[in-house]
Amino acid sequence: MGDSIFNCCYVPPHPPGEGEQHPTRSRRTEKTTMASNNSTHISSDKRFIIFFDFDLTIVDETSDDVVVQAAPGQHLPGWLKDTYQPGRYNEYMQRVLGYLAEQGVTESQIRATMEKIPASPGMLMLFQFLRTRPQTDFEVVLVSDANTFFIESWLRRAGARQLFHRIFTNPSTFNKDGRLVMRPFHSHECQRCPDNMCKQVLVREYVTRRTQERGGRPYQRVFYVGDGANDFCPALSLGPRDVVFPRRDFPMHRLINETHEAMPGEFKAVTVPWVTAEDVVQRLRKLVAE
Repeated sequence: MGDSIFNCCYVPPHPPGEGEQHPTRSRRTEKTTMASNNSTHISSDKRFIIFFDFDLTIVDETSDDVVVQAAPGQHLPGWLKDTYQPGRYNEYMQRVLGYLAEQGVTESQIRATMEKIPASPGMLMLFQFLRTRPQTDFEVVLVSDANTFFIESWLRRAGARQLFHRIFTNPSTFNKDGRLVMRPFHSHECQRCPDNMCKQVLVREYVTRRTQERGGRPYQRVFYVGDGANDFCPALSLGPRDVVFPRRDFPMHRLINETHEAMPGEFKAVTVPWVTAEDVVQRLRKLVAE
């Protein structure tokens, strides 16, 4: 594996009480805020940790597909689409972002396109539930194969940025030519996942590190909310007290069902499919009351 996830793509929350700032603030302000936030430790007394995917989980579309709406004619040329190779989607998206820059698509246009993506059904209700819980209940983490700019743009617009203690995703920044440049999150040896990200590596390392920081005291439960095939891999690492919330009839849900049938006992976490995130809220209400 490459760099530790804690040295790679840590995106800190704003300090409590600080207003959300515009993503294009000055580098000096950014560095000052980053340094300040990096010195702020997450409370070690959280009872639960909950991981969220982004595309088709928090939002009801795939951000990589939606960004194409910013292109001339809202579509990509065939020659560019033909460059896609299975398992190398991250590299393909870097070419797409390069094409958008060549066509004169600006940072503000991409941000506006991201901000318009609808939330998945019930997701804002789930966020509100997490906000109103006692401070000792949930540590909220986002793990996504999208990128920092897409995710930050949407979360800030939705007023949900401060809910997340950590965001792990492919880093992206605009260069001097106005191109959004995306880098792979990390390297890994998992054969199940795309080259640039294995969420199981991420989740396992993060939970292990946080447990150490908590003096060896584990979380009461780990929750994972997702939809895709790359969300199945981290769910495999969870135990029988943990709960996964796969979006019903999406790839993650289908893979869990296939595993139960083919290899009984291999998948250990409790599975609670959801159609609307209100289903997640209902189950969480029962679990936190135990």
